[in-house]
Amino acid sequence: MEEYTDGAFANRGGPNPVIHVDRDRDDAYSSDQDQEPDPDQNDVKAPSNERKRDRLKRHGKNIKQNLWKAHDKASDHQSSMQDRLLEKLLQQIIPIEDQSSHQGFSSQSEYPTRPSFNLPTMSNNFRRFNARIGVVFVFQSSLIALFTWRHPTHTMSFLSIYTFLCLDPYLLAVVPLVFLILGLLIPSFIARHPAPPSAISTISPSLPYPTTGPPLAPAPTVKPAKELSRDFFRNMRDLQNTMDDFARAHDQIVQLLSPPTNFSNEALSSTLFLFAFLATLAMLIASHLLPWRTTFLLAGWAITCLGHPTIQRKFISMHKQHLLEHRIAVQSWLNAWTSHDIILDSAPQTREVEVFELEKLSSIGEWEPWLFTSSPYDPLSESRIRSERPRGTRFFEDVRAPEGWEWSEKKWALDLWSREWVEERIITGVEVETEGERWVYDLRYEAEYDDRSEVGDVDYNTTLRKGENLKAKRKVLPSWEEGSDAESGGRGRRGEWRRRRWVRMVKRKWQAGKSADRPS
Repeated sequence: MEEYTDGAFANRGGPNPVIHVDRDRDDAYSSDQDQEPDPDQNDVKAPSNERKRDRLKRHGKNIKQNLWKAHDKASDHQSSMQDRLLEKLLQQIIPIEDQSSHQGFSSQSEYPTRPSFNLPTMSNNFRRFNARIGVVFVFQSSLIALFTWRHPTHTMSFLSIYTFLCLDPYLLAVVPLVFLILGLLIPSFIARHPAPPSAISTISPSLPYPTTGPPLAPAPTVKPAKELSRDFFRNMRDLQNTMDDFARAHDQIVQLLSPPTNFSNEALSSTLFLFAFLATLAMLIASHLLPWRTTFLLAGWAITCLGHPTIQRKFISMHKQHLLEHRIAVQSWLNAWTSHDIILDSAPQTREVEVFELEKLSSIGEWEPWLFTSSPYDPLSESRIRSERPRGTRFFEDVRAPEGWEWSEKKWALDLWSREWVEERIITGVEVETEGERWVYDLRYEAEYDDRSEVGDVDYNTTLRKGENLKAKRKVLPSWEEGSDAESGGRGRRGEWRRRRWVRMVKRKWQAGKSADRPS
């Protein structure tokens, strides 16, 4: 196993990672190595029988190593079989991606597809990722060393550069160029043109660094860490610790932000919303008046200085002695102000729902209760045009409130303004009662044809199919008419359906067991 990989990024500041191995197998190898004699000494001093014994031992060791290699290959084959079986099991559990949503795209270039989950690809990608993630951990280690004042000269240099950037923000455009020159180009040039050995420089101290001549070393390249190397296992160690840090930070942030913002405590969340809204208005008005350069400068110095170990100890002791009491007092005042000034006893949201009572004219001329439906089933409705029967329930008790709502009134109320809902829906061909029970009747259109009394129905239809000139004179009626029960003039024109509207108030109800979980 190689110790390091040349040209690979790895965080080598920490201790070496410890790998747990099989002790029995390790003891077998170590015992073989301890019992193996030195072949050079045996060739010089040992007799022939001892040399034969040594050769037999070496031969036995080779056989044992071959057996271990065969066992490793068998275990690898077994693990690959286990991976395949597990992959097949996961394919049965994990649903296949729905490809129907991608049918609207004409080619894959418009909507690039991603491979589905499988264990070999996951394992291969993890190894590739772990071999190349070292640069992130090196940067992370450098930041930790910088802000914890591990090297005070580096931290002070950073604060000096940060001060210049805060006082003159236009220098931010120079930072990428400086990083390109000082971080990439100059180190690469020095690697290709190394300095002469120290022995030559001591002879002539005035000799400058050589900047001319052909390159004396190959160009540096960044290589991924080789598998089973120390750098590879260091990356795995840092990746493991980073995942733990991320999980802890995620849980802490959720624990800090969720209770004040998810309205589990509506008074606290309403107070936070009020303060945030006022702060937003203030920032919209006065943001251009604030000294942002000085603010960022002081904030950067304060955050960096708080990372110093001595200042951290003093800050913690001061927080326990003084700030904790003031924080408790401020929190108690905020709770008292919230309980007195935040009013949350507002009425629940209400809506008006409607249902139409339908009745049908029987063959003996009496109106029969038919059903209660959400549609008035007017003559020009879509269901009437399609000759579909109305849909609904036969009893008032079976009418349910909409989902997520509950009744706020005990009984249904008859809508006495039947003319208004007829006009709102632009219903035509009906008769509206303005008094009494407020029924809205269908109007029956009567057709009178020339010479129909002389020709039977069959002969008349045959005549129409032959194309003879028999004109139907249809009586033109208004869009709707007003009528009442006392009026009998319009009963002869009424159709087979009538309806009236009932209304009732509903309110939003508490939905138990339904929590809106926010995605991470």
